[in-house]
Amino acid sequence: MASAGGTYRLRCSVVGHELDVRGLSHGLFPPGGFVSVSRDRTARLWAPDGDSFLVLANATAPLYLSSGKFGTLLSGSWDTTAKVWLNDKCMMTLQGHTAAVWAVKILPEQGLMLTGSADKSIKLWKAGRCERTFNGHEDCVRGLAILSDTEFLSCANDASIRRWQISGECLQNYYGHTNYIYSISVFPHCKDFVTTGEDRSLRIWKRGECAQIIRFPAQSVWSCCVLDNGDIVVGASDGIIRVFTESLERTASAEEIQAFENELSQATVDPKTSDLGDINADDLPGREHLKEPGTREGQTRLIRDNGKVEAYQWSVSEGRWIKIGEVVGSSGATQQTSGRVLFEGKEYDYVFTIDVNENGPSYKLPYNISDDPWLTAYNFLQKNDLNAMFLDQVAKFIIDNTKGQMLGNTDTGFSDPFTGSGRYVPGSSSGSNAVPAPDPFTGAGRYVPGSASNVVPPLSGVVDPFTGRGAYQATDAKAENIYFPKKEAVTFDQANPTQILGKLKELNGNAPEEQKLTEDDLILLEKLLFVTCNTSLETPTAQQLQTLWKAINWPEDIVFPALDILRLSIRNPSVNQNFCSEKDSIQFSSHLLKFLNCNGKQANQLLALRTLCNCFVSQTGQRLMMSQRDTIMSHAIELKLGGNKNIHIALATLTLNYAVWLHKVNNIEGKAQCLSVISTVIEVVQDLEAIFRLLVALGTLISDDTNAVQLAKSLGVDSQIKKYASVSEPAKVSECCRFVLNLL
Repeated sequence: MASAGGTYRLRCSVVGHELDVRGLSHGLFPPGGFVSVSRDRTARLWAPDGDSFLVLANATAPLYLSSGKFGTLLSGSWDTTAKVWLNDKCMMTLQGHTAAVWAVKILPEQGLMLTGSADKSIKLWKAGRCERTFNGHEDCVRGLAILSDTEFLSCANDASIRRWQISGECLQNYYGHTNYIYSISVFPHCKDFVTTGEDRSLRIWKRGECAQIIRFPAQSVWSCCVLDNGDIVVGASDGIIRVFTESLERTASAEEIQAFENELSQATVDPKTSDLGDINADDLPGREHLKEPGTREGQTRLIRDNGKVEAYQWSVSEGRWIKIGEVVGSSGATQQTSGRVLFEGKEYDYVFTIDVNENGPSYKLPYNISDDPWLTAYNFLQKNDLNAMFLDQVAKFIIDNTKGQMLGNTDTGFSDPFTGSGRYVPGSSSGSNAVPAPDPFTGAGRYVPGSASNVVPPLSGVVDPFTGRGAYQATDAKAENIYFPKKEAVTFDQANPTQILGKLKELNGNAPEEQKLTEDDLILLEKLLFVTCNTSLETPTAQQLQTLWKAINWPEDIVFPALDILRLSIRNPSVNQNFCSEKDSIQFSSHLLKFLNCNGKQANQLLALRTLCNCFVSQTGQRLMMSQRDTIMSHAIELKLGGNKNIHIALATLTLNYAVWLHKVNNIEGKAQCLSVISTVIEVVQDLEAIFRLLVALGTLISDDTNAVQLAKSLGVDSQIKKYASVSEPAKVSECCRFVLNLL
């Protein structure tokens, strides 16, 4: 923990990486150790060795990574996605950002995940779905840090730090850095934190104020982390890891500290990447200016000495000025007076603005005619962590757009080397809850779609907990798990064919002329209902199925009785084969998915969901449902926000039927998706029958699968369902819940 009055000093410098140290994280083992990752494509585990550290292991590793409970990992990527990993397998992909994901964090207690992106936004994820987007930063988000179960910090290229509540509010902004902020880390057991950035500094923040600034002899200070003992580990573009401490016992020797200060004093300072501002060397005082003490920690002062401009920083704790480098680009000229372009404190003949892609951030590419275009291109790609495959493009772009140009030429006829569209102009900037519809079918004796109870075959020796017929009683003896893993799909079977046909005939009069059913058509559908609702040996005819397809294409406000006929008919093997076979399956499933629109009719939503559930009765339907799993589940889950309990039961049943099939084939990626759906839906569903079916689905998914158990734990499902263990009626809910919790 950061103490109130402590001053951080160098503890040691750790050499080992060959290139920039881009990421750091404290480790659980060995105690006091940490992990570093570098642009040299290695990850290294460091262990304490007296006052320094030694490397225990090397490996290759991604750069943007966060770990959670039960072995869960979260990674970010340039492909705009984040991925959740368990035991080397990708469990789910988080999609929603429009640019590279540069920061990721897991809030393990709540099963929440955070991602920060170059699209300037932060997203909060729950069970694989984006629950909230945080907007406020004006440039790429580079770092995230967890303060508590309800608060986190972010830093960005806009040189700001923000403190957020996970509910969405920005509680506070912190300013101090003068350039990009790359990394942020929190002290243990308090809300103090540290940051590093492109202004060559490590900044230590206590009680919301910048309490200490430590400058580096490297331009980019990429990464930082705080160890359990309060020491700060910092990685920079010179490939060196430096550790700073408050402890006098662990502080480096006077010789080592002096060597660090000597290295710092020989560094060059770019005014535009620091807090020095525009500089005119002729107006600067001499060395006598350093006799006056500073007024605050980190205050910078420039002096002119033997024709050079030197930068000094005031240290409050030591009461002296420390030289932090020599200032370059300080001729006193400005862009207006020199005819050249000032960028990061240096003058250039050209400064191009490059857009790597339309939705991504823009980058500045400075260039002098005397420079080597290939070396400039290489340095540009390395600095901005861009793919080396662009080297030839960037170099050719520089050559093509500077060939024959005179100094100060303002010709803007350039073509962008990345987009290739139009003409590139350097310097240009780059870039519900649905209100539930009233039930139209009220009144005794009227047809109400989905009003009947659902019938499934009873389990041997007990009353099936899904039927609701009679009262299900738990025995006094030790309870037997009769709930999961469920072996067969649950279907929606019961109906009143007479009422369905009556409503169909009534609404046929409202159908468009070209879609109206003839008397013969109505007879065909009546016969189809009889065949599919009874144990008839007859096979539905092609003419009957064509008529059914015609009916389910009625307008949305009158189609529900036709959908109810489809819901019952799809259980028949011949009907299932006709609609779900490879030839017609995509057209059929796409048509059903149209009814899962959040703003659609609730009757259609319900019957479409029940039809999808009933598709699982045959292998042909199962193959269709599994091949379209991603699309179907992503549409179905949108209906969770409605208040219709029958829709919630149907949604839970669809998830359960997927769980039954996934348990048979042991598809871990499919299980991950279903677990995410369960975790999301169970937060909003109130009906206990829907809850029960979700619990059975959960139990089925995790039965005999340790990977699925770990993934469910990482999503926080156990904490979500605990409250149902005390439900008194129906008893099946609490009993099933306890069986699930026993596995978790």
